[in-house]
Amino acid sequence: MKLRLPVAIAAVVGAVSLAACSSAANSTAQSAALPAAPGGTSATASSPAAPHSATASPSSSAPVTIAAVGDMSLGNTPDLPPSPTTYLDPVKSELTTGAQIVFANLEGTLTTADGSKCGSAGDGGTCFAFRDPPEYANDYKADGFTVLNDANNHSMDFGSAGLTQTVQSIHAAGLAQTGLPGEITLVSANGVKVAFLAFAPYNWTASLLNLPVAQALVEKAKTEASVVVVYMHAGAEGSDADHVTGQDETYVGEDRGNPEAFAHMAIDAGASLVIASGPHVLRGMQFYRGHLIAYSLGNFAGYGNFGTDGDLALSAILHVTLSSTGQFEQARLYPVEDVGKGQPVPGGDTVSFVAQLSQQDFGSSAAHFSSAGVIQAP
Repeated sequence: MKLRLPVAIAAVVGAVSLAACSSAANSTAQSAALPAAPGGTSATASSPAAPHSATASPSSSAPVTIAAVGDMSLGNTPDLPPSPTTYLDPVKSELTTGAQIVFANLEGTLTTADGSKCGSAGDGGTCFAFRDPPEYANDYKADGFTVLNDANNHSMDFGSAGLTQTVQSIHAAGLAQTGLPGEITLVSANGVKVAFLAFAPYNWTASLLNLPVAQALVEKAKTEASVVVVYMHAGAEGSDADHVTGQDETYVGEDRGNPEAFAHMAIDAGASLVIASGPHVLRGMQFYRGHLIAYSLGNFAGYGNFGTDGDLALSAILHVTLSSTGQFEQARLYPVEDVGKGQPVPGGDTVSFVAQLSQQDFGSSAAHFSSAGVIQAP
């Protein structure tokens, strides 16, 4: 059925003002009501942000640097890290230095709700349900995150009650959240309005599989912000899923979309940058029409949530600087590896691994990498 989700949240996180707005979307979400973002009007913390009939004009010429990581879920209640407040300290400098916006995919829930999707059998096989305490949202804010994404296969692990509490916990911590059907999340940094949208192949998220609807949402975002960042939870999973195939991809019989086709559509519709995770491994990077696409940033942080063998342990922190009109200016990939039960620490062969994948999968449109991880267009 068609739902009109209310526009939402105005808050300030450090020097970054945050606002999320939602528009019409399709949603059934396991026959349960989706969480609506908190009521109100679309606004930044300082002034209204009404939609425009044409591409939004930037209010500043200053560039914006976005730091982005892949999947993050710190354990599963009651198996939690002994010190969640310091768990990400080894990479905090690489994560936050020089970035005005810090994004992650929250691969799980922040809830006390019961009713796991795995039922009485619990986790195992191909069913895993992730649940962390709601107060972890405050730890993520202290770590420097400003935007968390819920468009993934684990945000409904504990049903609509779990997703609702997760969204509420993120907002209560003063963070922006994105990924619900029809949701456009607006943040402002250096005086530049930036829109975040996130897509996954599920009916409780903005749909990755309905390209016309996704295209229309990206186009709408472009009328509301001069910089548009699109996240996609797309592609097959596992250590043998590190290549972008250019075709529809599946996992355990589930349609995970065509990541390359979706990313190109998003840029054609006005996206400035496309980032992704979901395969649980790193993937290559490509430039399309002058814009960077990072096809998977892998697993960023876990506590027994994700495999850490071989290339599953390779991770990254991506910094991308965009002009106030959304043009690529510079980028750098910081190498990270997950150790122990999934704690991220600096190091590893990330840069050479992603550079090789990029050349193999994209040839003349592949991103170029220096040994220090500096990214340049071909």
